[in-house]
Amino acid sequence: MRTLNYHWNVRGMQFHSLHPFFERLYGEQAKTIDDIAEKVRALGGVAVATLEEFLSNSRLKEHRGDPPDPRMMILTLSADHETIIRQIREILRTVGEKYDDPSTTNFLANLLEKHEKTLWMLQAHLDRELG
Repeated sequence: MRTLNYHWNVRGMQFHSLHPFFERLYGEQAKTIDDIAEKVRALGGVAVATLEEFLSNSRLKEHRGDPPDPRMMILTLSADHETIIRQIREILRTVGEKYDDPSTTNFLANLLEKHEKTLWMLQAHLDRELG
């Protein structure tokens, strides 16, 4: 939701680059959420499907109030992806130690790669030497 919020509310000189960038990111995230729900169902679980459940299961905290400036948007999204990357790595260790499930290991490794790439792209926006 934060990426969608930033897409809707970005402003300033970087609007024309960040608006479509955020749109692409939230589109990819929506696909990833669908993939995760399908994986949960394939493993016999029930997919989280309400806003209340999303909030209670999230390790990312909501930020209320006016949207931040574009630089802070990028910094916040970068921190979010760093948190998600740490969580995926922890889950990968658990799956590797407790379960013999190469399919889930592969799924998580692919998810990790997507978040690492997104983090790299976000951080590239913050390179002050290049403008």
